[in-house]
Amino acid sequence: MARIIGTDEQAIRTAATALAGGKLVAIPTETVYGLAADATNGDAVAGIFEAKGRPHFNPLICHVCDIAMAERYAVIDLLSRRLMDAFWPGPLTLVLPLKPDTAIHPLVAAGLDTIALRMPRGVAGKIIAALDRPLAAPSANTSGKISGTSAEAVADDLGSKIALILDAGPSEVGLESTIVKVDSAEVLLLRPGGLAAEEIEALIGDKLKRIDQRSAIEAPGMMASHYAPAAGVRLNVHEVREGEALLAFGPVRASGAHLAAASLNLSEAGNLREAAANLFDYMKRLDRLGSAVIAVEPIPFNGLGEAINDRLVRAAAPRIPSMTVEQIK
Repeated sequence: MARIIGTDEQAIRTAATALAGGKLVAIPTETVYGLAADATNGDAVAGIFEAKGRPHFNPLICHVCDIAMAERYAVIDLLSRRLMDAFWPGPLTLVLPLKPDTAIHPLVAAGLDTIALRMPRGVAGKIIAALDRPLAAPSANTSGKISGTSAEAVADDLGSKIALILDAGPSEVGLESTIVKVDSAEVLLLRPGGLAAEEIEALIGDKLKRIDQRSAIEAPGMMASHYAPAAGVRLNVHEVREGEALLAFGPVRASGAHLAAASLNLSEAGNLREAAANLFDYMKRLDRLGSAVIAVEPIPFNGLGEAINDRLVRAAAPRIPSMTVEQIK
């Protein structure tokens, strides 16, 4: 079972030593907890896919401690550099061309000629700096299931498969990072996340281009069925059916809310930042109660609501049975 430790200087050294030895370590970031491995160690990166049960065609985000480290591995255009200067460290991932002969293992990019890079806030950045190598770190959960936003959630899901978990309490943002890609003069939104699209648009002076989420996978988190509880998920409900678990939002309830087997409110005040921080934890808590369906009240699409709705749509998508890469080809 994984050992759970804190986030002091000794814990940072312990984590860096474990990672240098090829072990998997769950680390806290401001978005969600990440399942980290040395991105230059192929065996360690393969361990991420094995522990999560993640398809090998689904690329991983690579985490760096500063822009100088990012420059070692990626070709950074001027607009991407502006985005880094404005939003790093923080919940923004940039998809960039890989430099030739990079030390990052090919498994991280899943065969693509690009790399998804992010600079996390807090203890994760300190661990990367101590290791002096980037970390491949998808969310610390079984592939397709609800992301972990606490050390306890990670331990319940992956504790038997990893060496170490650093506990920094609940994740501050609670949603994975926003992923964008600069394509000539356009900025593509590959995945909405913890940085609202409006903030990026204000900086670049233009609208982000939303891509068809059914298109080829260009970045992590683009699979149709993802972030899924065991229960079915019913979205935008205005009437709750008897026995359903209710994921509520705001001060006004759907009709029949009293018939719910259990209810949690993402934000009584209708605050989207609070709702984002609570989303994965509340979905897990309702799922544990054993209701066949989680009914979700409508959530606005503005600001962080776009990312919240993205996660909910993926949670509600038809489940795809496990397949090998050969079967998918």
